[in-house]
Amino acid sequence: MDPTSRPAVVIDNGTGYTKMGFAGNVEPCFILPTVVAANESFLSQPKSSLKGTWAAQHNAGVAADMDFFIGDEALAKSRSSSTYNLRYPIEHGQVEDWDAMERYWQQCVFNYLRCDPEDHYFLLTESPLTPPESREYTGEILFETFNVPGLYIAVNSVLALAAGYTTSKCEMTGVVVDVGDGATRVVPVAEGYVISSCIKSIPIAGKDVTLFIQQLMRERGENIPPEDSFDVARKVKEMYCYTSSDIVKEYNKHDKEPGKYVKQWKGVKPKTGAPYTCDVGYERFLGPEVFFNPEIYSNDFITSLPAVIDKCIQSAPIDTRRALYKNIVLSGGSTMFKDFGRRLQRDLKKIVDARVLANNARTGGEITSQPLEVNVVSHPVQRFAVWFGGSVLSSTPEFFASCRTKEEYDECGASICRTNPVFKGMY
Repeated sequence: MDPTSRPAVVIDNGTGYTKMGFAGNVEPCFILPTVVAANESFLSQPKSSLKGTWAAQHNAGVAADMDFFIGDEALAKSRSSSTYNLRYPIEHGQVEDWDAMERYWQQCVFNYLRCDPEDHYFLLTESPLTPPESREYTGEILFETFNVPGLYIAVNSVLALAAGYTTSKCEMTGVVVDVGDGATRVVPVAEGYVISSCIKSIPIAGKDVTLFIQQLMRERGENIPPEDSFDVARKVKEMYCYTSSDIVKEYNKHDKEPGKYVKQWKGVKPKTGAPYTCDVGYERFLGPEVFFNPEIYSNDFITSLPAVIDKCIQSAPIDTRRALYKNIVLSGGSTMFKDFGRRLQRDLKKIVDARVLANNARTGGEITSQPLEVNVVSHPVQRFAVWFGGSVLSSTPEFFASCRTKEEYDECGASICRTNPVFKGMY
């Protein structure tokens, strides 16, 4: 059967979570943590202890090499057994451990999606600043190890814009604010092409929010087992955090009515099984506040997210700026905090209006600027907007024509994956 008659496999590998499923679906089949638990006990044994024939030693090594888990299973295995070491293949949006990444894809395809990779075209995602060598490695693994008939490596920001196809009018000019677990990027896209010279990246992402919440709870002396504190902070972030419009008012609210605003977290100590409880207070609104006032978390980076977005749009070509301000699209799990979009729009509007007023004052009122429309777009699928955009894109008839095929790979080698069409625009 022709692979183009079957739905493509769409895999969005993020720093924190991987989303995977088939083209044409509205949501991914699986959302798993991007982590591999590998049994490395064979490697750490001294050679003298590996008795027996060469074949026996080889078989033991092969068995250890195949003994690995991914996602939630990996986290569970690492807690219950000391022979499994956790490896995070992706850091800050870039693949750092290709062996672990290959194992991860292997489990995704055969154990979770349960499909034959030779029968499906594949769409994978990458961040906008990925080096061409990384695309080569990806192509090599997919074509050589999995023998896929066709591969398309898409830029996640363009897919996040494409996710708005069904929720709004088909608008391929906009700024994608992608706040994931390991990286935050502001990417301007004009007519479907990335303006690569204007991409901004900031070193504050979802993991930093988790670490900040963990730090706040530790400083307050909450009764949380140390080995469980990061997981508890992550779950508190996902369940209870929200974006405040005024930080002083929120402090007053929590102080006046603690019963209404302070939540209780109940957990079980992993080693003893004893139950414990802790209060979740100010960190509910202080966690997401690091995007708007980063100085409360770290002195290394003190430019707020709205200021970075404004700087990104101001560095774009002048004829695209109005359209970019009008369509600021949120993407990634760390934009899911309640009222995150409203706060971002308000703060960005303040910066833009202040600049317009300053320009009018500078000209003495002789030339008045037209007001700028600032619009931050939230939509129901923004948690997995990149995956959904990939699903929409790979459902179109043109998708298969734009893929790199196995025949092209056999003829030209991995270098065919170096170029990405979305960077070939006029900018």
